[in-house]
Amino acid sequence: MLKINILIFATMIIIGCKYDDKYTNDPIPKISNISTNQLEYTQFTDTVVIGLDYQDGDGDLGFESADSLSVEVKDIRFAKADYYHLKPLSPVGNRIAISGKIKISLKNIFLIGGGNLESTKFQIRIKDRSQNWSNVLLTKSINIKK
Repeated sequence: MLKINILIFATMIIIGCKYDDKYTNDPIPKISNISTNQLEYTQFTDTVVIGLDYQDGDGDLGFESADSLSVEVKDIRFAKADYYHLKPLSPVGNRIAISGKIKISLKNIFLIGGGNLESTKFQIRIKDRSQNWSNVLLTKSINIKK
């Protein structure tokens, strides 16, 4: 009788556990270590490449649909941000902690004033499939020249 009770108890414990409930990390994405490939750019010629590190406790960064825009990049010279697609960084439906590096390429940077040189910074954040936004990072100041 004792063996049967132990077997029933062990079966109940195994059935009650779900893999999805096992992650223990923070589900809010975090970004860090932002950088640019250079500090001076020629308008309409050079491409700004912004690199950053990410981590997400439940691994739901990125979307399958290219219509889902989850990377926000704001040139501080403008009132509105631009948005970009980020493909899934881990298998959709799994809850696993992930971390890595992302590179964002911005082509055709340009001057908006009448001068020969302008400075700006870029503000970045990312959104996961649960609609959680990461912290916001700001690049170092870059120069744009004619």
